[in-house]
Amino acid sequence: MTHQVTILVFHDVEALDFAGPYEVFTTASRVHGRSHPHDPPLFTTKCIAACADRIRARAGLSINPDGTFADGTSTDVLIIPGGVVDGPLACPQTIAWIAATAATATTVASVCTGAFLLARSGVLTHGPVTTHWEDVEDLQRMFPALQVQTGKRWITQGHTTTSAGISAGIDMCLHLVATLAGLELATRTARQMDYAWQAQP
Repeated sequence: MTHQVTILVFHDVEALDFAGPYEVFTTASRVHGRSHPHDPPLFTTKCIAACADRIRARAGLSINPDGTFADGTSTDVLIIPGGVVDGPLACPQTIAWIAATAATATTVASVCTGAFLLARSGVLTHGPVTTHWEDVEDLQRMFPALQVQTGKRWITQGHTTTSAGISAGIDMCLHLVATLAGLELATRTARQMDYAWQAQP
């Protein structure tokens, strides 16, 4: 089974917020393929933006998205990164796309301030969540029904997982690989990345 992974990108997205998950899922697929050479790819990963124009990340990195909202809303895994999210928060098209895509995805996750976008789109309405430590108070103030927590790398409720800031998204995505494809593959993926995975939240 191939899991389609879709990562939202937008102007001022935090570079590691999207690139970290991209690296995890593409590496997991490559590692899996070594021991299952005749199987289809375990994960196919793409970055989607509102339009086809080049995206400039928060640190100035230039990104060419793989597709746009017009391509549809079908995916298995939806990753919403953070960064400066004022633009996408104020964009009805982006919020509507997140809501529609999350409604049919089997796994939804946010990195850092991506939690604001999940909350604005109605994906997160209550319960425990997390975000970057600098943004905990703002997330709680803007969405008081949420239980915004600190001190955890990621928090799962139902099919939705939120992570703390930036590098925590790598830990969370390795956790998602373990959930979707097994702990052994997640461990091998972290080893291939030479990454000291914090396997507990």
